Amino acid sequence: MLFLGIDAGTTALKAGLFDEQGRALAIAGEEYQLITPTTARAELDPETYWQACINTVRRVLAASQTPPEAVVALGVSSQGETLIAVDRRGHALRRAIVWLDNRASTEAERLAAQFDPAAVYETTGVPEIIATWTACKLLWLEQHEPALYQAAHKFLLVQDYLLYRLTGRFATDESLVCTTMLWNLRQRGWWDEMLAFLKLSESRLPEPLAPGAQVGTLTLQAAESLGLSTTTRVVACGMDQASGAVGAGNIHPGMISESTGGALAIQATVTSPDVDPSRRLPLYVHTLAEHFLVVPVCPTGGMALKWFRDTFGSGQTGAPNEGDAGYERLARDAAQIPPGCEGLTMLPHLMGAYSPEYNAQARGVFYGFTLRHSRAHFARAVFEAVAFMLKRNLDEMAALGIPAHSIRSMGGGAKSRMWLQIKADVTNLVIETLEQQETAILGNAIIAAVAVGAYQTFDQACAAMVRMSGQIEPQPALHDAYAEAYVRYCAVYDALDGLFRRDL
Repeated sequence: MLFLGIDAGTTALKAGLFDEQGRALAIAGEEYQLITPTTARAELDPETYWQACINTVRRVLAASQTPPEAVVALGVSSQGETLIAVDRRGHALRRAIVWLDNRASTEAERLAAQFDPAAVYETTGVPEIIATWTACKLLWLEQHEPALYQAAHKFLLVQDYLLYRLTGRFATDESLVCTTMLWNLRQRGWWDEMLAFLKLSESRLPEPLAPGAQVGTLTLQAAESLGLSTTTRVVACGMDQASGAVGAGNIHPGMISESTGGALAIQATVTSPDVDPSRRLPLYVHTLAEHFLVVPVCPTGGMALKWFRDTFGSGQTGAPNEGDAGYERLARDAAQIPPGCEGLTMLPHLMGAYSPEYNAQARGVFYGFTLRHSRAHFARAVFEAVAFMLKRNLDEMAALGIPAHSIRSMGGGAKSRMWLQIKADVTNLVIETLEQQETAILGNAIIAAVAVGAYQTFDQACAAMVRMSGQIEPQPALHDAYAEAYVRYCAVYDALDGLFRRDL
């Protein structure tokens, strides 16, 4: 049996075909460029997600020479919070408001005045009411585009939109909607008080399913578009952070994984929603029943490096900036620069800061550059900044009794050995690498395999389909240099935090 994983990320959609042992027959991806009309806004035409899905699936099938009927099931996951308004036929009424869009800051303040933050965290697991959450985006839409708000038949997230295009069913799952600020994760249902405030009925939201539920089979139109069979079953795999944790084998308490994709996210499996009395750590619904994920998220992780590559180039005259080759050139150049970038520090908050600073007004900063600093210094500063964000969140988790003894690294950033070494050196922890670094799409294949009965439990499926590839040890000789650079990183942010909040 073969299983297809599809993950719609912030800046790219990826698809991969796997067998029952987790071996990848083919993987393909397609990048898309967010539309950013202002510094606070990020949008995308929802049709872009669907066309990227068609293109990547067809490329995977062609590369693997797989007949359509061989694909037993496909699993779909996506970024969270991104809002898509559709009519009765599933046609988008406007561009998607992407999760890192901060236009709804005023609406977030209004919701914060209406709802007690402690009650919000207790109900939803959301630690801070900020513009990221779908509820804030919905309130913005109701205030600024009221005719469209009233005309919309359904409000969907990206996975939901793809599930509809695949099956014709408006459905979602708990591990995706848990970060909308619309979902009661303790009672496992929509949060009635929030829906009432937003003047929104449950009928205008997709049908909520358990994580890993079968949604249906491919419609004839979807099967023809993708090159698959109408017998292929479609499984809701939810939030990419949850499916990525499964793909990394992070299914038991005590495990820590991190994903550097468009965003930087850290995942810790827990069995109780009552792990953080300080209400600082975001709490998600895990794919596994009766499990949760603590998931600190930083909006611009790998996206900061993509921005640098696309804006300033990879350092090779005349070479295109797109693709992995540009990243590899940046990494080679950055490797020639000493740790700490000779005093250059970057804050990678290109679309605001989330965990642990929670400041939507935060902005990107390069601090401390001189005539000596080259493009390679700036590139290394980006790599180091993401590692510093990782450490700051791990320190926060450790203070709350969730220590990290090692880290399983995944996502596009895990392709860079140099970046993994920087993370090991900055955190002073062993970084464990995985044979399959694209853990979200592997996780989707695992979830799909369990959903159709190829495996009875996630323990069985992960034991068969997840394999480690090695370890990267921290280098003691570099400890002092990185410790000094990390102190400087924190000091720069702390010094600017108040200035950011003044929103000059």
